[in-house]
Amino acid sequence: MTTAKRILEGPTLMQATESDPGLRYQRREDRTMLLLMTPALLVIVVLLVVPLAWLSWQSIYHDGFTLENYRRMFTGAYLDTFLLTFKLSIIVTVITLLLGYPVAYFAASLPPKLSALVLGMVILPFWTSVLVRTYAWLVLLQRTGMINKSLLAMGLIDLPVQLAYNQFGTIIAMVHILLPFMVLPLYSAMQKIPSNLSQAGASLGGSPLHVFMRVFLPLSMSGVFAGVTLVFVLCLGFYITPELMGGGKSIMVSMVVSRNVEIYNSWGAASAVSVVLLICVFAIFYAASRVVPLEKTLGAK
Repeated sequence: MTTAKRILEGPTLMQATESDPGLRYQRREDRTMLLLMTPALLVIVVLLVVPLAWLSWQSIYHDGFTLENYRRMFTGAYLDTFLLTFKLSIIVTVITLLLGYPVAYFAASLPPKLSALVLGMVILPFWTSVLVRTYAWLVLLQRTGMINKSLLAMGLIDLPVQLAYNQFGTIIAMVHILLPFMVLPLYSAMQKIPSNLSQAGASLGGSPLHVFMRVFLPLSMSGVFAGVTLVFVLCLGFYITPELMGGGKSIMVSMVVSRNVEIYNSWGAASAVSVVLLICVFAIFYAASRVVPLEKTLGAK
């Protein structure tokens, strides 16, 4: 009897659903949104999904199925390159955090107009290409550059110091280029912290340092995680600056990909390096999302 009753009620429920204006409008709106998203989805598939699939296939197929390209990642020069890339990325990330946090704190504590001025100075380098900024540091840090000449004139050194074409010069140039990517997420998080919280802590007898460590710093950690994640991921894929400033002594993963394609014409090895690097980036974003929501890291909120 129950089964027969459901069969009899089935068409009635379906008719009620079709006759509901709200549901019809919702379905029509969903179809419209899907049609509007179709061009963007096609662009993503053509420009992102297809190339990634092609890279993955190139890395495991060369006259047959093989994992030789991935085996190389854990031996010899490839492993050293990955370790150096992560080492430089960590150093640059830590330095940008130490430099960017005070700048963001200072900007967040200013009135809106002055704060906008400080942020304008922070993002001003974005108006110049990365290549130009890298060459500028190359001119400043070379043996006949302004810095060495100034040190010689002041008598602090007897001979020019090797500041460029090494890891030191690479780190300096990368910190300068990536510093805004640290300052902006930090400022965004600090700006949302109510100022009366620090005032309340001070009124309860807390010293400025104690209030900062117990109130302000924990509330700004979302910006710290977002900035650290962005800068670290950008460091992993940096190419122009290490290529020019490193002088062949600071070989990062992106340079290995370029040389495998341009010099050795080894698309399989380049694809394997790219896939491993991509997996590392996804793992970093996943780990960061466990602490801070991904939309905050990407600046959506």
